[in-house]
Order: sequence, then structure tokens, then C-alpha cells
Amino acid sequence: MSTQESSNISKFSEQDVRYLRLLSKSFPSIAAASTEIINLEAILNLPKGTEHFLSDIHGEYEAFQHVLKNASGSIKRKVNDLFGSSLREGEKRDLCTLIYYPNEKLRIVKKTESNINEWYLVTLNQLVKVCKIVSSKYTRSKVRKALPKEFAYIIEELLHDTHEDNKRGYFNQIISTIISTKRADEFIIAMCNLIQQLAIDTLHLVGDIYDRGPGAHIIFDTLCTYHNVDVQWGNHDLLWMGAFAGNDASIATVVRQSLRYANLITLEEGYGINLLPLATFAMEVYKDDPVEVYAPKMKFVPDRYSQKEQRLIAQMHKAISIIQWKCEAALIDRNPAYEMEDRKLFHLIDFEKGTITINGIECELLDKLYPTINPADPYTLTPEEQAIINHLHNSFVNSEKLKKHVYFLLRRGSFYLARNNNLMFHASIPLNEDGSFKQVKIMGEYFAGKSLLDRLDALVQVACRKSSEMSEEKQYAVDYMWYLWCGADSPSFDKAKMATFERYLTTNKEVQKEPKGYYYKLQNDETVCNNILREFGIDETRGHIINGHVPVKIKKGEHPVRANGKLIVIDGGFSKAYQSETGIAGYTLVYNSFGMQLVQHEPFESTQKAIEEGLDIISNTVLSEHNTERLLVKDTDKGKEMIKRIDDLHRLLIAYRTAVVKENN
Repeated sequence: MSTQESSNISKFSEQDVRYLRLLSKSFPSIAAASTEIINLEAILNLPKGTEHFLSDIHGEYEAFQHVLKNASGSIKRKVNDLFGSSLREGEKRDLCTLIYYPNEKLRIVKKTESNINEWYLVTLNQLVKVCKIVSSKYTRSKVRKALPKEFAYIIEELLHDTHEDNKRGYFNQIISTIISTKRADEFIIAMCNLIQQLAIDTLHLVGDIYDRGPGAHIIFDTLCTYHNVDVQWGNHDLLWMGAFAGNDASIATVVRQSLRYANLITLEEGYGINLLPLATFAMEVYKDDPVEVYAPKMKFVPDRYSQKEQRLIAQMHKAISIIQWKCEAALIDRNPAYEMEDRKLFHLIDFEKGTITINGIECELLDKLYPTINPADPYTLTPEEQAIINHLHNSFVNSEKLKKHVYFLLRRGSFYLARNNNLMFHASIPLNEDGSFKQVKIMGEYFAGKSLLDRLDALVQVACRKSSEMSEEKQYAVDYMWYLWCGADSPSFDKAKMATFERYLTTNKEVQKEPKGYYYKLQNDETVCNNILREFGIDETRGHIINGHVPVKIKKGEHPVRANGKLIVIDGGFSKAYQSETGIAGYTLVYNSFGMQLVQHEPFESTQKAIEEGLDIISNTVLSEHNTERLLVKDTDKGKEMIKRIDDLHRLLIAYRTAVVKENN
């Protein structure tokens, strides 16, 4: 026994020995532990995986899925780099379209291609070359786990073709046999899906997947099977989570938003929410009401509903809006600590004059007909309204599809994520005027900064996890889900108020204002950003804050990069409803081993045109931050965990060699 090993024996505490014995169950011998050390040391020296950051998808599933399929334009760039002038532009475009939409593109090719076997031979060789490039930064083990089982052996062989003459006939024969056995279509589809998966190592969604667009449920179906994804909850996500938890104000708000944007597909087809009772009630109560104020926004779905259907949607929209404001009043009364009395506005209406006085400002109401509001008791639901909210409540809390998607958000989501020197959160960190962290009271205790977000993480879990009893904390948590949607001290909102009523029913710009919290006012202050990074354990000399929530209005001269590069806002208007304001159609932040790029997207026409005409999203780089040295796995958070694991394995080797722990081989 060496002197070094002898001295190490005395360094093993009783707790160390217990841990090393547990570790020995996974690595039962010197050989097993040594092999794992060799593997981990090698992995540490691979390039870091590519991370993609998106935010504020807002139900735009076609554009979102296309960005995933083309890896924010990186697959197209790799095809251009790989084939250069050896392929015509049209051929490269066709190859990219095949990678993005293999099933659909194959159907088109088979109708038009005169020599399909020759096309298969050329295309299979091209796909193998692309797949080699996107898999080159990963271990064989990681690539192997991503391979489709049916073709795993064949793809692995092709990916490790070293162009040796001894094996040239072997590899050519593999491809020829794939074609002759009529398996080319299935193999091409498998290769294209593999390329898509390997092009994005990790996907970060910085909030607001729900609302506006028609396919949030489709996006979640994609995410539930995605290989590596996390979500930082936005206020729209928390609104839907609150609806599932049984918060009636959140339920009414979800329905109102869906009707406002003529987006009934997500409610009815996606989650099976039955709106018939609401429709029946609205048609009867508002049959003679012009409901012009509540007309749905049809700009982006002009052909989806007839004029008669649009009128019904407007009637339903008015009915649920009144119900929402009544439900909110009850919740505010139940929670005086929210300090949101100013959001109760019905008692300020002069029903005879058709006006409302807010903060001393008298405003004419755009809608003067309120048959379900009793001026003497304006916030009480009528029996019919109560029946509707009860029905909707049961529909939301019992929707199995919604449960699946909310539980996905609970497993993969949080208010923030600190990863690889990047701090992601959707909207804000509540701050005081001087930039210090604001104290926010939760169930009688005060929290600020990181501790606030950690406490709210736990509260959301309590609210949304199903339980047989309604404890005091559970009721508090369910109520608070609505506050997270629109409360002044909510880190997912952080504005003085959400002026829905004022924007719907008045034209007065003063009362419609929604003053933002100090976080938004101090975003360009590098000192404040550095303080936030330190609070979350991130090195401010290399770290970034990544936000969404507030669209960057490029048309008005706004820029997504703030505080001398410390803060990046990546809400560029994925939602069509915002694109007229932003002038673009979203951002992707891409962080690979060479550095960070902010990619700006132009509007996406449709999946159909992308397939039939090869129309890709046009993406332009607006920020490029290159590293002085290429980042390796050892430079990442995962790498730091591996280094700790290697240290533990070295200690296990010493324990084996000094008989502190016995081998089990």
C-alpha cells in the first residue's frame, strides 16, 4: 500500500464510505470504475451541444414546428456548407425540404421523378453526409440512443464510413440493398427525423406557449415527446395551468381570450371543452345586442367562420367577459392582500348615462347594455352565469388532455432556469426603484429575488397537482394562479394592472395605461443585470439574462440586446397578432460551441407552401457573439457535474485498492 493511499484511508468518513458503497453498485469493480472515468474524460473534450432558445410561441404551431425542423436555419446552412456549388440552389432547397417534411416530400417526388431508384441512391448518400455533420459533436453512445431501432445498425455503420477502399463495396451495397428491398422511403424518413433531432441538443422555451394562435395543444403534443426540452412558465401558461387547477377567474379568462382571437380549436378540439351552454345562454341574453365591441379578431383567420358564426362568437365573448370580471371581483374580495380593489369597476358605472369614472376620469362606455348586472349588487353572478362557470369548471379540471399538458409543464417547467451562464425567465424579477429585490408576501412570509421564484415554483406545484382535499395552502395556491397571470408583483407579469376592461370598453388612453414595474425600466442598467445574475449564482462577466414577454418593436427602433449585452429579449412576434407591431416574426437564440447568435425570422407563410414550393423561413443573424476558444462539454454545467462524478470515481478506485470498499465482480 502506498503512503498516498494509506493517508487517503483516514480521509474517508463514515458518510463517505456509505456513499461509495452505493456508487459501487453501479461500478462494481476497478475495471468498471476505470472504464467510466475514461468515457467521461473523453466526453468532457467534445464540443458543447447546441442550445436553442424560443419564447412567446402563442399557439403558432406551424411556424414553431418549422423552426424545430429547420433548427432555426442551421440545417440549411450546413447543407450549403457541405454541398456548396456542387448542387444547384434548387437541389439544395429540395434536400432541405425533404429533411424537414420527409413524408410529404416523398409523395411529391414519387409523382414527378422518372427514375426513382437513381433518386433514392443520390438522396441517401446526401442524407448520410448531412447526418455525419450534425452527429459529429456527439459520442457514438449518444447518437446510438437517438437512432430509430429499426435501422439503428445500418445507420450507425453508414455514419462511420471512413471512405476506406476495403469497405467501399460494403457501404455501397448497404445503400443498394435498402433500395432493392423497397425500404428506401422508411429509411429516408428515419434519417431525416434523426437529422432534425441531432441538430438541436437542447430546446429552451422561455414562456407563453398558450393563447392567440390556434395550435397550443399541437405544440404540447410535440413537446411531450421531444428529446430534451425545458419551459420557463409565462403568464399565459400559468393562466391555463390555473384553469386546470380550478381557478374560475382563470377559466373565464382562458375562454374569453380564445373567443377574442376566434381560437375555438384549442378549447373544443384540443381539450374537449364544451361551449354549448355558454353559446345557448349568450344567444338568448344578448340576442338583440349589437355586441360590436366584442367582435372577434378575424384578421388572421378571415375564412374560418361565417358572419353568423362571428356574431355568435361575439355574443359568447361578451357573456364570458362579464362572468370573468365578476369572478375576479370575488377572488379579489377573498384575497385583500392582493391590493387589487382597483380592478373592480362595475360599481363605478353610471348605468343611466352609460359612463364610468376611473381615477376621477369620466369615460363614455363603448357598450352600454348590461342585462346581467344588478347595479345594487353588480358583482354577483346570476344563477344562469353561475351554472355556466360551474360547467366550464368541470370541463377544465376533468380534461385528460389538458392534464397531460399541465403535468408536462410541472415536470419540465419552472419560473426560471440557470444553465451554462444563462439565466432564463419569462418576464421579470420584481425590483424596487433602486434596483434592489422587492419583498413579496406569500402566505405571511416575505420573499425576494431567487427565493421568491423558488417559493412560487412550489406554490404552482401545490395548486396544479390533484389532491383529494382542499387545504388552506391548496386554496391559497389555486387563487394565486390568477394573481400570477395579472398581479402587480407577479414575476410573470409585473405591471401595475391589466387594463382589459378599460381597453375593451373605453377609448381613453390614460385609463388604458398599464405602467410597467421597475425591472422593465432598469433593463438597460448593467449593474442591475449583474446583480440579478449574481443572485442566481451566475458569473456576471460571462452571463446573460434571457427574457420574453414584451415584444421587441423593431419597427420603432427597439433592439433585443440591452445592458451592454447582458440582457437579451427574444420575443420578436412569433404570434401573428404581434407581427404588425414588431415588424418580424420571432427570434431564436442559438448557443453552440462557437458562441451565441440571435436569429431573426421573417413571417412563415404555411407548411403547405414550405412543402410544395420549398419556401423556408428566411432567417437573418442580428447578433453574433463568438467565443475566443471553442466551448467544450467540460465548460458547461453538465461538464461540471461530470467532473464531480470523475472525482467520486477516483475516490472509489482508492477505496477498492485499499479495501475500504470491496469489489463485487
